[in-house]
Amino acid sequence: MSNPIRILADHLVNQIAAGEVVERPAAVIKELIENSLDAGCGQIEIDIEQGGVKRLRVRDDGCGIPREQLELALSRHATSKVAELADLEAVATLGFRGEALPSIASVSRLTLTSRAEEDAENAWEVSVGADGRLISPRPAAHPRGTSVDVRDLFFNTPARRKFLRTEKTEFDHIEQVVRRVALARPEIGIQLRHNGKGVLSLGASGGDEARVLERLDRLLGKGFGEQSLAVDESAVDLRLYGWVMRPAFSRSQPDQQFFYVNGRMVRDKLVTHAVRQAFSDVLHHARHPAYVLFLQTPSRLVDVNVHPAKHEVRFRESRQVHDFIYRALHRRLSQGTLGSEEEPADASPRVEHSETPGEPLFEPTSGGASAVTTPRPRTGARSGAFAPNDRVRDSRQNYQSDLAFQRPPPNERILASATEPRGEVGAEPEPESEAAPRQSMPPLGFALGQLNGVYLLAQAVDGLILVDIHAAHERIGYERLKRAWKTDDVVRQPLLVPVSVQVAPREAELFEAHAESIARLGLVVDRIDAGSLVVREVPALLRQADMERMLRDLIADLSEHGRSTRLEEAIDAVLATLACHTSVRANRRLTLDEMNGLLREMERVERIDQCNHGRPTWVKLTHEELDRLFLRGR
Repeated sequence: MSNPIRILADHLVNQIAAGEVVERPAAVIKELIENSLDAGCGQIEIDIEQGGVKRLRVRDDGCGIPREQLELALSRHATSKVAELADLEAVATLGFRGEALPSIASVSRLTLTSRAEEDAENAWEVSVGADGRLISPRPAAHPRGTSVDVRDLFFNTPARRKFLRTEKTEFDHIEQVVRRVALARPEIGIQLRHNGKGVLSLGASGGDEARVLERLDRLLGKGFGEQSLAVDESAVDLRLYGWVMRPAFSRSQPDQQFFYVNGRMVRDKLVTHAVRQAFSDVLHHARHPAYVLFLQTPSRLVDVNVHPAKHEVRFRESRQVHDFIYRALHRRLSQGTLGSEEEPADASPRVEHSETPGEPLFEPTSGGASAVTTPRPRTGARSGAFAPNDRVRDSRQNYQSDLAFQRPPPNERILASATEPRGEVGAEPEPESEAAPRQSMPPLGFALGQLNGVYLLAQAVDGLILVDIHAAHERIGYERLKRAWKTDDVVRQPLLVPVSVQVAPREAELFEAHAESIARLGLVVDRIDAGSLVVREVPALLRQADMERMLRDLIADLSEHGRSTRLEEAIDAVLATLACHTSVRANRRLTLDEMNGLLREMERVERIDQCNHGRPTWVKLTHEELDRLFLRGR
């Protein structure tokens, strides 16, 4: 005979729910911190003992909980954040389910102490007994705000406790949660202590951008703010802002990827795909981008009620969100640190490659005075190593006369610094002939010479520029090939023997719905029956590719993301190889005019900060960094 159907006790229901909400001590900290943030706090103090197993305490200075609602706060499905279905469809708070506190209390010894804003006399404390029963509120000493003290986590569920890792591992997870919150809310001061020792102490930013960048460096490593690109894009009801690390400073692991939707840290495959796609043309496939990004969207357009842990969200217009994130990041990465704008196809400079010594590799196509002069004979081992100042001045004059025809992209930060005096003690004044053209000096300055046949040295307004010649020329050639490919009609290659591919009927229907747009990229595929596709024409550049595998990958992308860039990525890979093989090789000696021509082209080309493989193409040593190297001013 089967067991009779019965209603479970509330305490047992809470313990079952705790299996979804309370996975480990870090999950407890996440829930408690989110409650503090929803309470409008300005300061959070977190105390941890033995990795959170012995004790976790979170104290805030938020609005507090009135005495008459303390017991209710520990009741299942009791919340102040959702009252009706309409509220659930547009959740604007981090917490809303009313499950966290009772679930935590069911697997620990929990004490809740709070003093509400309107209670000027006393704080009140309520706790949960081992049997799950509430102990009536009693007076306590506490400033305005709330403290939640969780002791002996999983003391009554020993099976769950066996799955916990070492004290260090559990605390590392807690620290990661706190760092994620600290990145999202720089206006909140946060203190984290473990076993009585201070681990993290972050003051509130107070809206100061410099302090926000300082917090980034403290949480993600020194230099993150300096080496990252600020993003701020808006479209319709969407806004994406934050920071992405320059591709040249990518990471071997995806350990610095933080994405927030309306202030909530999420892990979403759609978002990850959009970000990865934006980086696909500037990042080696084995590397991972680093970023801290915030997406703001109306609450009604995102569903956060997907999982009890609230790590996942579902967008009502997922395709729109995906495309917006991709385009915003793609545009910012195209601009790079120079902030260059896309040039019209007919205005792009011409890059000439030559293996004949003395023949210029780079020359402008505009009218007016050309920066390329008669090639000078190379004599002696020092030829091309360092150029005399008069040659640099000549190049500046040529540049000045050509300004009306060559329009280098603006760089407000560098040009603004040109008018500021350095003001260093003991610094020698510049000659008037050198200082006069500073305001109109281009972002990458003027060439000084070549080092080891590999690097180009240039003098800029605010320091010394070092360029990897091969990497820079590779990116220039690659972007030119891509532009030519996109502006010309796509060349198709008909197959003598069409390739037949068997797929599921639903996959054939999916591909057929996108066949027209894919055909514009040169891939012509017909559906001949319920589950058969036939490849008849392919892009000429991909005539040697495995088209059956390509087709199956396209269908997989369309099924998961609603779009695919497999063809574009495959074509780009071929173009990148062509650009690499035709770029300037090491030990190829350039004239000073060729070097300046390369610098001017770099200022015009998108994504010039890194080559096709993700390596940096140029770096800058500022005056201050150079002075530190030589101990000047000390």
